[in-house]
Amino acid sequence: MLQVSDREIENRLRLDNRWWAADGRVEPEIDEFPRRAYLAPFMQLVGLESVRRAVVLMGPRRVGKTILVYHAIQKLMDEGGVSGRDVLYVSLETPIYTGLSIDEMLKRFRDAFPRAAGTRLYVFLDEIQYLHDWEIHLKSLVDTHRDVCFVATGSAAAALRTRSAESGAGRFTEFRLPPLTFAEYLRFIGREDTLIREVDSGSGPRAYEALDLTALNVEFINYLNFGGFPEAVFSGPIQANPRRYIKSDIIDKVLLRDLPSLYGISDIQELNSLFNTLAYNTGRELALEDLSKTSHVAKNTLQRYLEYLEAAFLIRRMRRVDDNARHFQRMTTFKVYLTNPAMRAALFGPVTETHEAIGQQAETAVLSQWLHNTPYVDSLHYARWKKGEVDFISLDPARQKPRFAVEVKWSDRVREDPRDLAGLIEFCGKHALQRRPLVTTRSYSGVETIRGVEIEFSPCSLHCYTVGKNTLEGRR
Repeated sequence: MLQVSDREIENRLRLDNRWWAADGRVEPEIDEFPRRAYLAPFMQLVGLESVRRAVVLMGPRRVGKTILVYHAIQKLMDEGGVSGRDVLYVSLETPIYTGLSIDEMLKRFRDAFPRAAGTRLYVFLDEIQYLHDWEIHLKSLVDTHRDVCFVATGSAAAALRTRSAESGAGRFTEFRLPPLTFAEYLRFIGREDTLIREVDSGSGPRAYEALDLTALNVEFINYLNFGGFPEAVFSGPIQANPRRYIKSDIIDKVLLRDLPSLYGISDIQELNSLFNTLAYNTGRELALEDLSKTSHVAKNTLQRYLEYLEAAFLIRRMRRVDDNARHFQRMTTFKVYLTNPAMRAALFGPVTETHEAIGQQAETAVLSQWLHNTPYVDSLHYARWKKGEVDFISLDPARQKPRFAVEVKWSDRVREDPRDLAGLIEFCGKHALQRRPLVTTRSYSGVETIRGVEIEFSPCSLHCYTVGKNTLEGRR
């Protein structure tokens, strides 16, 4: 039986690491691809030599993890003074590497080029979940090779999160890469400077205004339909048929391959049916009992599936509080949001400004901007009681008291007919919020006092931009 030869392995390594050549560059089309706002904080971890930890880059499929790695490699060479021959990149889903251990690949890398003793090396292991017991091997490598910075990436986030917690304590630093914010999307398509400008906000967070709100809303709809995935932003065929790309290449691979292989799920159709139900109802309150009946999944199994889908960055659950901001002892009802509104559009068709699901999609987009700020998104709840509800409530982690509230609307009607804001007004009357409540609209901006409560109104598209922009600027 024929086996892969050493020369074939060496040729593949040189093909995957073209910066080993004299010019020391990644592929031109990759080098020209816009940089994610996450590159700077990611580089801080990669360049940290004082702490011996592997960086584990996690995120959904197709959010640009491999591109971020390539950009990091180029930055090491351009600004870090690192020789391209001191950087190794290996995609572990490449068939030719099957059966090779990381130790063996690292030995080949060390033997490939002569170096001075103690030279800092960088090893990037892409799609590491394809390596059996990866977390055990990676921890051992971190402990053994003190002159090597190890960076691992993976799309099957469920495996990465659970296994890194179990076996990598003290040796792994997790770094999450969510889908594009609306602010990143505008920058990627070159419209940020023509649609948005910063305005004086005094001593508070940075504030922005729309230069052309009609055009901004058009791009916001595009963002809802395909804008969370970097590849889709630059591909006309993908935008014309997002279902084929997003559903088959992102959603189906997680539901039909990643999660079943990780957790031994035998009824793939059951899992797929549940996700479709959740996606269609993104932003809506769901009851565990009703969801079990609708999806025909037993409640115990349903709980596990929800945990798997959340760990894989497909959904985000949100807990409920009452009008006094008190938690419920049992999580029998909750809200579920897709982490990227484009997934619903891919499954059930694109939305327009007047689509019946535009409100759901707008609310999902608001939540998705907060995913880039872990402390804040963990503080978010929704409030519902007998006579009212509020979409988003942020509770102070220490005191568990409300600090701000947001009601998401895609309509300007609430300004003249505030009956839809009765729950928000009642909630604000009971709590001293740290800042005035916010209501998103389709196009209206301003501050109104309604029944004694001062409320800020802002277009939903501008609010999403502001949250995403300020969050990413904070990460820098």
